[in-house]
Amino acid sequence: MSTLQKEQYIELAVGQETCAIRIEEVHEIIKMLTITDIPFSRNEVKGVVNLRGKVVCVMSLRNLLGMSDEPYTRATRIVVVRYRDEFVGLIVDKVNKVTTYGEIHPPSSGQGRGREGVFLGIGQREDQLIGILKLEEILGG
Repeated sequence: MSTLQKEQYIELAVGQETCAIRIEEVHEIIKMLTITDIPFSRNEVKGVVNLRGKVVCVMSLRNLLGMSDEPYTRATRIVVVRYRDEFVGLIVDKVNKVTTYGEIHPPSSGQGRGREGVFLGIGQREDQLIGILKLEEILGG
């Protein structure tokens, strides 16, 4: 059994896609806050929020995965992750649940350098396949 199988994951929805982040990478999940715009920033950078006195950069996971923006809803959340000793907020459409996967497959390769690079692996539960996000790839790009 690989260590990835024993780990817990936060499952989230981005558009029609469901993906997951390793729970150890998640600092906290908060409701949408007022985001202060950063002029001249990249499209996926939505701005910064004040999180109990800390300024946290907030990015759109939709944009980072190549999707267009949608209006925020009551289900929209900011998943604050630890990345390179800093906190980064990722806007997601919905947080589904905390889960584990019975099987984790290596990410598929071969179709060029597309979205496969953003996954650590593919979690499988019954007949559902969930991409486990590789934060280093998504945020370090």
